[in-house]
Amino acid sequence: MAKPALIRLAGTIAATVLCAAAATEAAAQDGTIVLNQQLQLGDVLAGQTLNVVDSQDQVTVETSAQGNSASGAVENGSITVQSDQDMRGNAVATTNITLGGETWGAVNAASQAGGNYLAVSAYNADLTVDATQSNTGDVVSATTEVGDSDARLHGGVAVNASAISNTVALAGQASALQGTIDQSSSAVVRSFGRVESQYIPATGSVNSEAIVNAVAVNSNATSGQDLSIVQRSTGDFVEAEASANAGNAWDLASRARASGNQAVLYNEGGSVVTAVDQNNTSFVRASALTTAYDYGRAQAQARGVANEVSVGNNDIYVEIDNTQFNSGGVDVVATFSGTNGYDVAVGAEAVGNNVTGFACSECEGYLEARNTQTNSGDVSAVANTAVAGSNRSVITGANAVGNAASFYVSSPSH
Repeated sequence: MAKPALIRLAGTIAATVLCAAAATEAAAQDGTIVLNQQLQLGDVLAGQTLNVVDSQDQVTVETSAQGNSASGAVENGSITVQSDQDMRGNAVATTNITLGGETWGAVNAASQAGGNYLAVSAYNADLTVDATQSNTGDVVSATTEVGDSDARLHGGVAVNASAISNTVALAGQASALQGTIDQSSSAVVRSFGRVESQYIPATGSVNSEAIVNAVAVNSNATSGQDLSIVQRSTGDFVEAEASANAGNAWDLASRARASGNQAVLYNEGGSVVTAVDQNNTSFVRASALTTAYDYGRAQAQARGVANEVSVGNNDIYVEIDNTQFNSGGVDVVATFSGTNGYDVAVGAEAVGNNVTGFACSECEGYLEARNTQTNSGDVSAVANTAVAGSNRSVITGANAVGNAASFYVSSPSH
């Protein structure tokens, strides 16, 4: 009897049915089948509150709230994963840290909230995925707040807040990845990150990310992809807000990114065939705010996209069939306010529908694309910069696009 594929699975769930069918010779030859059913009915809440004065070393805090989660891998065989994840409650992660006086070590604070999560990897194997994710809960929310008006953060600070309603992540090495992914969410998705400090003589950053539906596929070492993806975002809004504030900061940045539907696929060493259908009716908002009286370098970057697809192959063949429809508004604001300093960079980008595809140019790549994009929502990008005193340079930009499509027979970086 043929040796069955190696399976590794792990999950945190409310209700689960996992079945592996490889008992007969025929089943073993055909590959392993994994059936995953997860249903989360109640809320998933995680929160931490810290009050720290004059810390001599690092301060590190992580908070996570996840509804349904499953992961697996296959080596030297084949696997078919049939997964159905249903999130009906709220997922909320909150981190609140008050730092008084002198904090000498680095400060790292992160909050992550998610509805459904599926990750599968393949190594020298064939992977077939049939994944369905649905989130009908009210909200997916991540909040991280750090500091105090008199906080002196000598070692720097990194604040992160990430909220994603549905996530599918696939990875392959010398493998074939194929199948279908269907994601839908009616939940409000929001993230908020904030730091307040008197003095930061090091790097200070606030990153806030909110995504309704996310698909990420990465394969290399003579791999190939053949995937069909459907994404539906119907919640009232998706919002990412980042706020970085200090009296005196050497290198301070706020970055916010909000997306309705997102699919990012990359491959090396084989063909890529992708069909994507995205529909967003949610209002998309991203806001980044940076304030400092004295500063060395200051940044405020915000980006909001209703529907986004990126497909790249560092090999010969790419085929993309893309359909995007957006009726939700996209509103992006990036703001800096300061008095005396050196360099300021402020950027705001808002996009209704966006698709990018590329194939290898050095290997005479071939790219075939069929693209349909419809945007009926308002798209707005605003960059605000106020310098009350003196500084060295100011670089700002605001870009708003209804529909954007870019196809290359090369990498966009070349």
